[in-house]
Amino acid sequence: MAQHALQPPTDAPSTLQARVVGDEDRRDGLGGPEVGGDGTSDAGPAPVGDPEAASTFDADGLVIGYPGLEEPVVEDASICVPPGEVTALVGPNGSGKSTLLGGLADQIDREAGSVHVDGTDLTDLGDKELAQKLGLLSQENVSPDQLSVEELVEHGRYPHRGFFEAMTVDDQAAIDRAIDLAGVDHLRDRNLGQLSGGQAQLAWIAMVLAQETDVLLLDEPTTFLDLHHQLEVMDIVRTLRDEWSITVVLVLHDIDQAARFADYMVALEDGEIYASGRPGDVVTEGLLAEVFGVEARVDSGDHGPRITPLRALDDEEI
Repeated sequence: MAQHALQPPTDAPSTLQARVVGDEDRRDGLGGPEVGGDGTSDAGPAPVGDPEAASTFDADGLVIGYPGLEEPVVEDASICVPPGEVTALVGPNGSGKSTLLGGLADQIDREAGSVHVDGTDLTDLGDKELAQKLGLLSQENVSPDQLSVEELVEHGRYPHRGFFEAMTVDDQAAIDRAIDLAGVDHLRDRNLGQLSGGQAQLAWIAMVLAQETDVLLLDEPTTFLDLHHQLEVMDIVRTLRDEWSITVVLVLHDIDQAARFADYMVALEDGEIYASGRPGDVVTEGLLAEVFGVEARVDSGDHGPRITPLRALDDEEI
């Protein structure tokens, strides 16, 4: 695997080995406000999303495997996600969703294929350049329980100020903005060990928001959360799309949730892309039967396709 990630201090959360950003010359967006000569900040109104300013993100012919396996987990996967929109990777357990996301994030070795952000191959970008483009929140988030929520979010700012530089006005503004967007301001001083699973997930999301990337990759951000926290997470994703034009790619275990919240879907079966497109085109009764092994009725709803599962199909019926 190419080591483009900026390495955190030894006490930083392991997720910081994912993509993080920091550059005074990057575009405005979730980035910090302008700072005057007196050190004060003039944030101004929050920017409204502009799809034309969003980053493009695509992959061609990806083959991804793991040591010890005879066959690759993902075989010849090519996708082009709509810029400034939400793309959901869906499929049954073992279909290669998280592996594909890891390959897109340059966190898992690719045996073949290429990934491009804004038309540039990831392998042609230096550590900091790539860190300015891609942010990843994985399923495996580990940090000391005694770390406070604000301290966790601060870790997302290391690439902006270096590992040994003091916090700037821009850093604090970005931290406050991320905490506010994630809805965890009331938890700012609480230790991670005191949080529920849903609260902790929102804190981790705040951290990756503070990293201020053009493309954000999320691996099953709603899994194991109750319905309330699931909806909070998806509301954050929609805000990133609508107000900040962030290109979001996320793995979702719940295809019904994906059909409701995603603008674009990629369905995987046995490591290959079975279908891709708008939810209304991808989510069909045939796909649910052939890919998920479920007989279901699909109707048109106000928020996209509405799925009514009927029964699990036997192997002979698929």
